Amino acid sequence: MALAQVKHSATLPPAVRRIAVVADTHSFPHAGTAAALAALKPDAILHAGDIGDLACLEVFRAIAPLYAIRGNIDTRADDLPDQLVIDHPNGLRVLMVHIGVYGPKLRAEVGKLARQEKAALVVCGHSHVPFIGVDRGLYIFNPGSCGPRRQHLPIVVGHIDLTPTGVKLAHVDCETGQVWSPP
Repeated sequence: MALAQVKHSATLPPAVRRIAVVADTHSFPHAGTAAALAALKPDAILHAGDIGDLACLEVFRAIAPLYAIRGNIDTRADDLPDQLVIDHPNGLRVLMVHIGVYGPKLRAEVGKLARQEKAALVVCGHSHVPFIGVDRGLYIFNPGSCGPRRQHLPIVVGHIDLTPTGVKLAHVDCETGQVWSPP
């Protein structure tokens, strides 16, 4: 799958310090998702695709400004882009795509696109696997899924904290409200 140059971009307001990240809601965000997000008190929310019923986006919009892309199941989301470049005035540039990794590695075309767009962080969904990693000099963040459970995977959301010393990435368990890390 070849990705063309990103045609959609957004700039976050300078006051944004915490960004919640969700993906793979598949029309049914977990009952604990809204509470987990509200507890995070995000300044913005990113949805990395596989939304399903677009009405579920209203849950997120009620909490903070929302930036969303289409996933591979979002055939009726014509108003949403397939990729989005998001800039923060502190210099952080994020490339958000739905299918971004193959296991713990960036897909070659996504890495190429991220470098072309001068993004330092790739946010993706699709696998339902929460993940924080680095590949070929690019940071990767998959928030996991806050939709229906798939096999043994956790129901989680992610967050990006912009601090004076850098960027911090983490996950929160929607069922417990606690910080989640791999077992």
